[in-house]
Amino acid sequence: MWWQYDRLDGLETCCDYIRVYDGPSTLHPLLEEIRDYRNQSFKSTGNTLTVLFYSDSSVTRRGFHANWIFVATHPQCGGQLYDSGMFYSPNYPNYYHDNAYCVWFLSAQQGQRIFLTFADVQLERCCDCDYITIHDGSSTGYPQLGKVCYNDTTHQAFHSSSRYLTVVFTSDFSGVSHGFKAHFTSSLTANEGSVDCTSDNMVIVLQSSYLNSLGLSGNDLYVDDRLCRPNISSTEVVFRFPLDTCGTAKEMINGFVSYTNNVRASPSQSGEITYQSLYLLQVGCRMEPDTIVQIFYKAKELVNANITGMGRFNASIAFYTSRNFTQQIYDSPYEVNLNQQLFVQVKLTRSDESLDLFLDTCVASPNPNDFKNRSYDLLRNGCPRDSTYLSYTNGVDQYARFSFRAFKFLQTHAYVHLQCKVIICPDNDYNSRCRKGCQYRRKRSLDSSYNTNTVTLGPIKLRGQKPVAGHGVKESEKSME
Repeated sequence: MWWQYDRLDGLETCCDYIRVYDGPSTLHPLLEEIRDYRNQSFKSTGNTLTVLFYSDSSVTRRGFHANWIFVATHPQCGGQLYDSGMFYSPNYPNYYHDNAYCVWFLSAQQGQRIFLTFADVQLERCCDCDYITIHDGSSTGYPQLGKVCYNDTTHQAFHSSSRYLTVVFTSDFSGVSHGFKAHFTSSLTANEGSVDCTSDNMVIVLQSSYLNSLGLSGNDLYVDDRLCRPNISSTEVVFRFPLDTCGTAKEMINGFVSYTNNVRASPSQSGEITYQSLYLLQVGCRMEPDTIVQIFYKAKELVNANITGMGRFNASIAFYTSRNFTQQIYDSPYEVNLNQQLFVQVKLTRSDESLDLFLDTCVASPNPNDFKNRSYDLLRNGCPRDSTYLSYTNGVDQYARFSFRAFKFLQTHAYVHLQCKVIICPDNDYNSRCRKGCQYRRKRSLDSSYNTNTVTLGPIKLRGQKPVAGHGVKESEKSME
């Protein structure tokens, strides 16, 4: 708070005075006592000032005139950050201020890259008002890797291509919110090491040349479980183990599943002390919530199928003989009649009760490489599009189950391919996409920037029809004879 005193006829200097206290009462520090004829200004350290005017019983004068205003003071933000750590929006987790412009310059050692994640994002509901931009370099002049706004929990992990990354937070003059919390770490370069995960395994690869530069060998290394040992060759050291072993930790962050472990070194030495620093390399994978499962069948009056494949979160898809889903179909081809009810189950390859699987979209096409130009929707954004589609369970367990009746495309060959988009969610997140079911409007489609993979099921074969070349299909062309 800013308070300014302006003299009119002043005060009786002997007996009348003004006292200004830095706080909500006269018990707080006295900033000054005013008795003479001059203009003075005071600024509080907080959001309150106390002004006391006293006059005695003798001479009176016209007194004083004062103005006061609130002056916004904002915390400093931005700066130079190195190696790894956390940074936050101003006042986090309380509200950030209007008209903020904060720039963080992140840097790592020569040859390393920076990995940036956002653990929490709560910005104003306007992506052109308050937002975070990430630049792939040492200043805002470098290319933009992405923009984060509102409460986006989808694209919140960024890798730099060099040892520098620049993060900018901007807010406008209108609404505010709680802000964000970000974490950054330095990663190895591609010629030093890498980590890769499927829903079954974690694979850590360290180059021998990199280890030799640190005075280490593969025999010195172990992960959080010392019993898990690497395979060692002349060029690289490789750890390969299932995700639920070797001390790997699992964590849910904003709907993503993260698996982390540590590679440690214990050089063989005798004696009680060492002058060599212990080696610790944190490794981890963030599993994408999407995967694509793809099935195909040959439409010739009767239909056949089976399935193989894997993705980031490995998902399998298979036909079953009935709605009980107890007997899987392994025949290839799996022959069924046109208009026969087909029972399908999509599930996580590796069982995990903390995750749910949601079947978002299933699209049929006569071409396994094109699900746009000529296609037919069974399911779109969790909403049935085919009149024969029947869902038994979806979004509340590790698997989804549904059925539909076999059909064929007209004026084309006898094969029908089915591609399904699957989303993986934490079971305890009741606001996740898995729990929202049918949504007629979605911002992203199968072509979103999610990392996706495919598994294939087929062929399904309808007997009695020869392949015929043709183009274009509409829902009316789908035969349900």
